Amino acid sequence: MSSAAPDIVDADRFSPAERYFNRELSWLSFNERVLAEARNPAYPLLERLRFLSISGSNLDEFMMIRVSGLAGQVRSGVGRVSIDGKTPSQQLTEINRKVRQLERGQQAALTELRSLLAGQGIHLGDYARIDAAADAWLRQYFLDHILPVITPQAIDPAHPFPFVSNLGIGALFDLTRIADGSRLVEMVLIPSAIPRFVRIPAKEPIWVAVERVVTRYASLLFPGFRVEGDGVFRVLRDSDIEIEEEAEDLVRYFRSAIQRRRRGKVIMLELDETFEPGAEQLLREQLGLEQAFVTKTLGMLGMAGLAEVVGEDRQDLKFAPYTPRYPERILEHDGDCFAAIRSKDIVIHHPYESFEVVVDFIRQAAADPAVVSIKQTLYRAGHQSPIVMALVEAAEAGKSVTAVVELKARFDEEQNLLWASQLERAGVQVIYGFVDWKTHAKVAMVVRREDEGYRTYCHFGTGNYHPVTAKIYTDLSFFTADPALGRDAGRLFNFVTGYVEPPDTELLAISPLTLRETLYDHIDREIEHARAGRPAAIWAKLNALTDKGVIDRLYDAGAAGVEIVLVVRGICCLRPGVPGLSETISVKSIVGRFLEHSRIWAFGNGRPLPSAEARLFITSADAMSRNLSRRVEVMVPIRNATVHDQVLEQVLLANLLDTEQSWLLDGEDGAWERVEADGDGFNCHAYFMTNPSLSGRGDALKESRVPKLTLRKGAA
Repeated sequence: MSSAAPDIVDADRFSPAERYFNRELSWLSFNERVLAEARNPAYPLLERLRFLSISGSNLDEFMMIRVSGLAGQVRSGVGRVSIDGKTPSQQLTEINRKVRQLERGQQAALTELRSLLAGQGIHLGDYARIDAAADAWLRQYFLDHILPVITPQAIDPAHPFPFVSNLGIGALFDLTRIADGSRLVEMVLIPSAIPRFVRIPAKEPIWVAVERVVTRYASLLFPGFRVEGDGVFRVLRDSDIEIEEEAEDLVRYFRSAIQRRRRGKVIMLELDETFEPGAEQLLREQLGLEQAFVTKTLGMLGMAGLAEVVGEDRQDLKFAPYTPRYPERILEHDGDCFAAIRSKDIVIHHPYESFEVVVDFIRQAAADPAVVSIKQTLYRAGHQSPIVMALVEAAEAGKSVTAVVELKARFDEEQNLLWASQLERAGVQVIYGFVDWKTHAKVAMVVRREDEGYRTYCHFGTGNYHPVTAKIYTDLSFFTADPALGRDAGRLFNFVTGYVEPPDTELLAISPLTLRETLYDHIDREIEHARAGRPAAIWAKLNALTDKGVIDRLYDAGAAGVEIVLVVRGICCLRPGVPGLSETISVKSIVGRFLEHSRIWAFGNGRPLPSAEARLFITSADAMSRNLSRRVEVMVPIRNATVHDQVLEQVLLANLLDTEQSWLLDGEDGAWERVEADGDGFNCHAYFMTNPSLSGRGDALKESRVPKLTLRKGAA
């Protein structure tokens, strides 16, 4: 296995800024692509509103995690530079400009959607339509549902400034006491338990933000006062949780850290454009806004809340419902997952094929008297998890059950603590993995007593064991009874549960032990093929590409003549198509109805892609330093011919052929340009919604063949 990168690209010829895109700015570009879908006329209106909501939620998380981290570096004087050579202060300056641009785009999209939705009888924030009857209803709603749970607080020396929680929305009121003319400032915080929007029932419903309802009926809240003015604000706080090495009890530490998160430093203050300057100064002083962003808008604060409006019961304004297929291969074996897997490896393509098959795999293991043990990793499992319930049932049935519950799964820490407690009460052996590394691998192994002895059945996934996200994320589930992969899965669990580092594995590559080196080795082999005059190609599908080592290896491969096509949904720090650096590399991104989430690597192995001889892998890891060096991940070789064909010549090739949801990255300026379909466009999501899985169809393929995809000239 090679260890040093071939000396092909002259590293001194290009500065860091010329070699790499900035990670944070690349992420903001991804969110711009998400926002662009909110203005996509091909989508139903409420789906466009959903994309606007997602762009708002994405931006909130970016501010709370990434920007807060940079601000912390500035406060502490850390001089760490980014991959493109920028200091934290320089990055914050550029982020500030880009965030303001993004927020303007969100407000413009909201204005457009308000008008279009009004044409369909849904009115969003249109207060002019609130007639006497609607006002009477809304006033009563305020008295019954809002007034009892809000608490006005005076802001003066006798009253401490109230704590504003993360994502908290509040209103400041400038009041005059009618009796004596004295002035008073009051704050009202909106409890997070209150729905963000109020729907006024009518033939044409009106949706109004709850904070605007509070300001509208402030006179009912402040009897005896005259309201001189008001202003709405929103606060975002630092929400990252850092693990301290001296933490003696990880569970107790996280319970405390979740509480501390709510009180993190303010990283962003959003205000009404008309917010009174004196009140703004008061907030600035009281909230401690060192290194914080302050933005003002005439539009709506907190775009993420629009998800509630998307719930409007108007199916005509949403995507047509889609029901995923249950794999025929399993049904042909009377629903017996183990019999189907024992006969041949199988891959399931979510969300086009049902996640229920993964649940059934664990449920059947729990109920099967021949099963002696189940081991599973749990990174994100959701609030209602049939997987967790099945593990509980298995333990209660007397089976040996081990669950690796990752407490460090961001924003799911609290839910994972609850699952861990429930699993432990049922008798499951719960492991929290490593203190420094997240266990991000998606693996389940079931050991079953059979006539020939013990047999291990494995599930390897690119996505989480999460029944909700499995309906909207594109992921792969690979089931196998390959003895070598079963033995490797056992070694993986021993590594996580007992720190027993495997000296070697037969097929699996495991991060942070061997996954990076395995990737390097296969890239280097393509370089050798290119140097020898043989066909050399790399296709990869990833969520993010930020690791300097992997990028440099790809640059070297490109310089050697390897044809490289990358489908990177989100962040990409590699600059494609740059003369002398990456002329043979192209990068595209797919953003559409489903969130592209599967990770796949394909290496030509001396032949043009796609081919049956290609070396093919699925993995839980993105090409990021954290995944390759600071997380437990797996990369699984796909050797079964049928599965190989589906993953390479359907899933990966369809992503390369897509034109209707694709964007191309310009390596010079970092701009993403939407692919212009030529009238004969191809939509990979539509293709998979209408064409069944090759691996999951079984005998059904004899009756209905999957249309063969062919690589058009120039597509890759």
